[in-house]
Amino acid sequence: MDILIQAAQLILSLSILVILHEGGHFLPAKLFKMRVEKFYLFFDPWFSLLKVKKGDTEYGIGWVPLGGYVKISGMIDESMDKEQMKLPAEPWEFRSKPAWQRLIVMIGGVTVNVILGILIYAGMLFVWGEEYLPTKNAKYGIACDSLALQMGLKDGDKILSVGNVYVENFNKIPVEIILNSSKSVQVERNGEKLDVPVSEEIQSKLIKSKDSFISPRIPCIVDTILPGQAALKAGLLSDDKFVSINGEDATYFQDVVKILQKNKGKQVDIVVDRKGDSIALKADVSEAGKLGFGNIDAADVFEVNTQKFGLLESFPAGIRKGYETFQSYIKQMKILFTVKDAHESIGSFISIGKAYGKTWDWQRFWGITAFLSIVLAIMNILPIPALDGGHVMFLLYEMITGKKPGDKFMEYAQIVGMVLLLSLMVFALGNDIFKLFTE
Repeated sequence: MDILIQAAQLILSLSILVILHEGGHFLPAKLFKMRVEKFYLFFDPWFSLLKVKKGDTEYGIGWVPLGGYVKISGMIDESMDKEQMKLPAEPWEFRSKPAWQRLIVMIGGVTVNVILGILIYAGMLFVWGEEYLPTKNAKYGIACDSLALQMGLKDGDKILSVGNVYVENFNKIPVEIILNSSKSVQVERNGEKLDVPVSEEIQSKLIKSKDSFISPRIPCIVDTILPGQAALKAGLLSDDKFVSINGEDATYFQDVVKILQKNKGKQVDIVVDRKGDSIALKADVSEAGKLGFGNIDAADVFEVNTQKFGLLESFPAGIRKGYETFQSYIKQMKILFTVKDAHESIGSFISIGKAYGKTWDWQRFWGITAFLSIVLAIMNILPIPALDGGHVMFLLYEMITGKKPGDKFMEYAQIVGMVLLLSLMVFALGNDIFKLFTE
């Protein structure tokens, strides 16, 4: 069921992105009186799931959910329709139109993706606002996973800066370390300021890591007790503050999780602070390493920065967030060529599907969709034949030199581009399949 929910979110997101992207090509093509032969959501090799003919255009849904396309008469594209290109150019064909019109058609999809990403971000900020924990407000310091400990960080460290630059949003600390290739992190430990170096090996491991390697430490204070679970049977009550488990310090929720994971299926001795009194309890840990209680929310412990946006305010804020996403992704692309083993982080639709989560969360859904829309714009404008950017590159060459690349050259360029893209897709899918069997 979890996989179906993830798949449904992925397909819905791709459908929105593909239809609007291809619509960005379709509408100006129609405006300039070009004949559009096909408009397809997803690819349709050999057969389609659904198709209907209206005017000169066949609208349909393919069965391979990896993209979509519009087929414009007289254009060398993924259809590789060489026979049509051998015939004399007709007035309604792409190749018969002025270069500036062809350029508008080619950048239409990318333009729509940029606008869509900004509009989604603006809508999210208007509906949900923006909430984050300022780094300076993580008053109990950090909880470290094994990678953070390997780096040299310790539980309780307070992050001061990354590469001597303060990071306002605590959750962006890992991203800042990765994207800016920071060589050190400044922390306060036992009242002393220290520099913790970030090696190239750690950088590489951070890129491949799925989880955030640090989190704000939060006191373990019982909020809710699940019915029929060990916590209820042990006598835990709301507002109980954990002190120790089996003699180990368990003041913080992250410590409690680690200790319970070590004691799956065992009975443990718990000491809690209940309104100033020290209470000793015994509890049976489940095979999953849980007691069955909910901890207090971080918002009840920390001073969280919450910002609401009015309708007019949300648009410039959406542009800012879209620009930040653009910058961030460009830096990620740079990392692929500068950090050792970074290529192992490249994933296919399997990785994207997992990002949606196992429950349907509209805020997460729209956030990922906006991100993918910006990414789709960046990837499509790359000057690679078979992508929009490749066509744009050749059109700009034509507009500057007055010379149009020959049809044979365009055919070969299209083939080279398609081979490159298919190779990348196979590599990304291979990475994901390898991870399924090794992680």
